[in-house]
Amino acid sequence: MTASLTISLKRVNKIYHEGEIIAGVVIVDTAADLRHEGLTLTMEGSVNLQISSKNAGIFDAFSNNIRPINLINTSIELAAAGKMPIGVTEIPFEMPLVGRQSSMSLGLLETYHGVFVNVMYTLKCSMKRSFLNKPLNASCQFFVQYKQQERPPSKPVRCEVSPATLRAGGGAGAARGTVPHFQLYAEIDSTVCALDRPITGKIRVDECSVAIKSIELQLVRVETCGSAEGYSKDATEVQNIQVCEGDVRRARPVPLHLVLPRLFTCPTTATPYFKIEFELNIAVIFEDDYLVTENFPILLLRSK
Repeated sequence: MTASLTISLKRVNKIYHEGEIIAGVVIVDTAADLRHEGLTLTMEGSVNLQISSKNAGIFDAFSNNIRPINLINTSIELAAAGKMPIGVTEIPFEMPLVGRQSSMSLGLLETYHGVFVNVMYTLKCSMKRSFLNKPLNASCQFFVQYKQQERPPSKPVRCEVSPATLRAGGGAGAARGTVPHFQLYAEIDSTVCALDRPITGKIRVDECSVAIKSIELQLVRVETCGSAEGYSKDATEVQNIQVCEGDVRRARPVPLHLVLPRLFTCPTTATPYFKIEFELNIAVIFEDDYLVTENFPILLLRSK
């Protein structure tokens, strides 16, 4: 006998805001009458934290104690014990999306898929059966987003980069004396960025004594997680866009345009247990592979 469970949500994009109703149907497809001990639907939301391998030795004392942080856990009964008829049966459901109410609760956070921090929300359906038959299970991930707020004032940033402005040890491991002569101008239209809008700006090469190989725009996430015994902070690349290839013409602005990827970015978040922050790097690579980067911390918001 073959039987299957499927969860289907009414909202195609599966994006919900706190306080909304998640509605859909559980579909039971069976080739014969199916006896069961009850059908339940559970809504789960949690934050999973992980310590990077390079810090494992330092944080062995507490790394095993970093348990998932529960954001929501609600169950309802869809059907009491009984029998499902042959064919396809659709069982509708509605569940309110409301976070746990406790002093330790973080509220509902936006869905986010990182390297060391992951925020996920899932619907899980389970049909219990007799001990001679395995239970039937199905799951469906959905996504939580904050409601859009008013857009904050823009905070543009402008800077000039030259050998004199380089920080000590900040040039791809080369000595200060080997730095070629150059003069760069970089501009980001705003370091306070809406997640649904691209990050824009420009870069201009005013002077350079050597040929340029590439100019790249890099989005970096900085994830911090741990406990009272210690914290692990790691920066990892989200995406890298090549703005131009080859030796660019001098004194001509090159536009910057970066669309933030869904799921791999979220509003900048700070809690007692973890932080999710973002930075933007503009990298200029010379023909001898010497690398010059300028870093811009950015604040991501869910705004209009």
